[in-house]
Amino acid sequence: MDLSDSPEDAEFRARLREWLGRVLPTLPPKPSPDDWPGRRAHDLGWQRTLYDAGYADVHWQASPGIRLIFLEETEKAGAPYVGAGFVGLLHAGPTIAAEGTAEQRERWLPPVLRGEEVWCQGFSEPDAGSDLAALRTRAWRDGDDYVVSGSKIWTSHAEVADWCELLVRTDPGAPKHKGITWLAMPMDAPGITVRPLRTLAGTAEFAEVFLDEVRVPVANRVGEENDGWRVTMVTLSFERGTAFVGEVVACRRVLAELALEARSNGRWDDPVLRRRLGALNAEFRALWRLTQWNVSEAEIKGGPPGVGGSVFKLRYSQARQELYDTAADVLGDESLNLDRPWAGDRLSSLSYTIAAGTSQIQRNIVAERILGLPKGR
Repeated sequence: MDLSDSPEDAEFRARLREWLGRVLPTLPPKPSPDDWPGRRAHDLGWQRTLYDAGYADVHWQASPGIRLIFLEETEKAGAPYVGAGFVGLLHAGPTIAAEGTAEQRERWLPPVLRGEEVWCQGFSEPDAGSDLAALRTRAWRDGDDYVVSGSKIWTSHAEVADWCELLVRTDPGAPKHKGITWLAMPMDAPGITVRPLRTLAGTAEFAEVFLDEVRVPVANRVGEENDGWRVTMVTLSFERGTAFVGEVVACRRVLAELALEARSNGRWDDPVLRRRLGALNAEFRALWRLTQWNVSEAEIKGGPPGVGGSVFKLRYSQARQELYDTAADVLGDESLNLDRPWAGDRLSSLSYTIAAGTSQIQRNIVAERILGLPKGR
């Protein structure tokens, strides 16, 4: 498989680099991590800048190859991260683009592209653990509405969101993977309570969300009733296939910076540390090639990235934790100072083997869908 840029890709890469070089020096500074209204405004402002320049639709209108180049080049240039726009741009938006009706695409996609609306993800639940299909939040039909009651946890950006991609159980008597429906819930609807959760790193980008007979129009259902698990697999294929691309580039940059730090503070003299840095360099180079392969395969076949995203996500999660454990060894006692570069990232890296599907779930997917092994009993 040819992983090099096509002439069209090379032209896009050069044009994007030139534009980033002109625009990035003019951007305002990023707000503090705890200022979520400010971060929302900052992140949506960056999205509007992309929209005005014609780069806003790369996450679901462009080819997978162009999407990969965009994520690679913006990360290399130090452009703002999608931040509060993460769910809308990388999860809900691509799902609606792939599975929504023409009316749904017209209603929800342009505001995300223009930097006007934020989405959050209402998938995980307190009692479901890593078994997403064990969700219990109920929804029942009442005329033209679903009435929803239950709770969600680890709801990304709920405190500043306008919409929530919500999984609900609409047929409690069906097998657990068959009775689920995917809804778009307005976050200003009566009956919604948001309780932010503060992480070990001191930020509150997650929340608990409590739903007390919240009415959601049936018109907000994406896909058919009780077909939400299939729609969810589309969402997760985007999350595991391309959502972490920029972070691989960031990790490769951090690795180079760690090598420089080790040389300056004397840790480079440790041969064990040098071997760890070398192994991580090979690891992230391989992960980047795997990403290119997954994206190229999606481009050839059409549609969202496939189960190869689970292979990537499984290994990337572990490699990221190993990277920041190595950073702690390079920093020594300074790794306990959260004001130092990489110290806070080490704390957040602990979540990566849980977020976007636990490593145990990814191993099951790889075993059953790629290797063809039988399901456990």
